[in-house]
Amino acid sequence: MKHRYLGSSGLKISEIAYGNWLTHGSQVESEAATACVHAALDAGITTFDTADVYANTVAETVLGEALAGQRRESFEIFTKVYWPTGPQGPNDVGLSRKHIMESINGSLRRLGTEYVDLYQAHRYDTETPLEETMQAFADVVRQGKALYIGVSEWTADQLRAGHALAKDLGVQLISNQPQYSMLWRVIEGEVVPASRELGVSQIVWSPIAQGVLTGKYRPGEQPPAGSRATDDKGGAKMIERFMNDDVLGAVQGLRPVAEELGLSMAQLAIAWVLQNDNVAAAIIGASRPEQVHENVKASGVEIPPGLMARIDEVLGDVVVRDPAMTERTAPAKRPV
Repeated sequence: MKHRYLGSSGLKISEIAYGNWLTHGSQVESEAATACVHAALDAGITTFDTADVYANTVAETVLGEALAGQRRESFEIFTKVYWPTGPQGPNDVGLSRKHIMESINGSLRRLGTEYVDLYQAHRYDTETPLEETMQAFADVVRQGKALYIGVSEWTADQLRAGHALAKDLGVQLISNQPQYSMLWRVIEGEVVPASRELGVSQIVWSPIAQGVLTGKYRPGEQPPAGSRATDDKGGAKMIERFMNDDVLGAVQGLRPVAEELGLSMAQLAIAWVLQNDNVAAAIIGASRPEQVHENVKASGVEIPPGLMARIDEVLGDVVVRDPAMTERTAPAKRPV
């Protein structure tokens, strides 16, 4: 397993991180989830990403229990705050000082740790002054409850404003967590250039496009039983934008590229995002330990420029590149 620096900090993280969105506490039973976490540790993954909203806080509990007994200094735990949790009262959402302070305490309790390595704003809160949010994050860091701060799916302008405030407050905003894959490249035009300028890394989610880039979904065919595209707990909705024959047909054209490199389709997809030097880590999920063992083989893979160009040719215009999609897919106001 290779490790990379996160932003301009001295923190190193595994370039493949383990995340438990849409799995722990919902799709996967706790015993299987623990087996996947242990498989990640065995494979050299040191970075674990979660959020309080995943399975309405249950995912944090499952991850904490799976990591119990391990040497805390040997791995990095990331979590997030913004989306509604608990009974979803008026202050159970957003990036107000009240919600941040209450949420970090709940996350630490569920994770069974005194601190998280990275505390992330899960989205931008249009209803809270940014100064209030960043002051609260700075106080969380000064209290020793988080070592660094990050954000998720912020625009380039939002990153610049947040980074400037964090710097003034003496804390390090070092990461952004966006969706990024061969099919979804909206960060490349504006977010990545701004991040390079600021010393911010990307920790990317859905590098396999919710499973589409594995090639298991074929044009004109029904999704395999038990796959994410058939999941009624959130998986099917997240994947629907890619479930059309144009995209699925183009993805099948990647098979010769994967074969030439001696990789599976999933390994190719993960290796592809890691070719971007602004990406510190690709987050993978798993419902079985075998998936972890297979996906970590993407670490350290170098894709020659000629094959990178061929990937672009194969996918053509099915790739989404519009930088405006970062803001367009974000909540315009708090969800409750």
